[in-house]
Amino acid sequence: MTIVKHELRQGKTSFLIWTASVGFLLAVCVFLFPEMKGEMDSVSELFSSMGSFTAAFGMDKLNFGTLMGYYAVECGNVLGLGGAFYAALCAVGILTKEERDRTAEFLLSHPVSRVRIITEKLIAVLIQITAMNVIIYALSVGSMVAIGENIPWAEMNLLHLAYYILQMELAGICFGISAFMRKGNVGIGLGIAAIMYFLNLIANIAEVAGFLKYITPFGYCDGADIVTSGSLDITMVAVGITIGMIGIIAAYMKYMKKDIQ
Repeated sequence: MTIVKHELRQGKTSFLIWTASVGFLLAVCVFLFPEMKGEMDSVSELFSSMGSFTAAFGMDKLNFGTLMGYYAVECGNVLGLGGAFYAALCAVGILTKEERDRTAEFLLSHPVSRVRIITEKLIAVLIQITAMNVIIYALSVGSMVAIGENIPWAEMNLLHLAYYILQMELAGICFGISAFMRKGNVGIGLGIAAIMYFLNLIANIAEVAGFLKYITPFGYCDGADIVTSGSLDITMVAVGITIGMIGIIAAYMKYMKKDIQ
């Protein structure tokens, strides 16, 4: 597992920065809830009259006066975008590092197969994403306990599970893309995450674009749908997992035949 350890050491700074940033913002949002709780009725009425903007973020389905309604919108956007960006950044350049840094010859001269290289790099990506989610989940729960609110465990767990699957899907897509590139480009990873986010907003606003929810992983992470239904859309989740797996398989197929320089 030498390559795994090497990748984890290289990604340590990025991991700490992203985890601390997202975790801090989530904790701040939770700690603000008691101060805003008494004003949420008027806020809900205001949002309900904002038409397409309200629908885009699912605020027409949620009660901001409840912890989970507030958390799904305010914290959900932080966790969704922050987690998506980090997952994309982790995966999009991990198979191009050697070519970018001119260390490919050194790596491939060792008695390790390409299958092992790509597998250990993939494991490193999954470990970082999983560790980030565990820490953020613990911070969120700890913040809710600190403000003395009852934690709606079912909705809380489903929401965090959905965003974890989203990050894995985006990591799979970007991991596949990284095998086709010569030099890592973080802009591609960030662009994919941002496009997926806006596709979900479009799907929420326009009924005719509802099919986009099956393309973007944010479709099954809609906090309003999760909180109101108390479940995940299994079909959307299955499509998302399949897309992520296709990305990983594509990475193996390309990297095995790639002329690494």
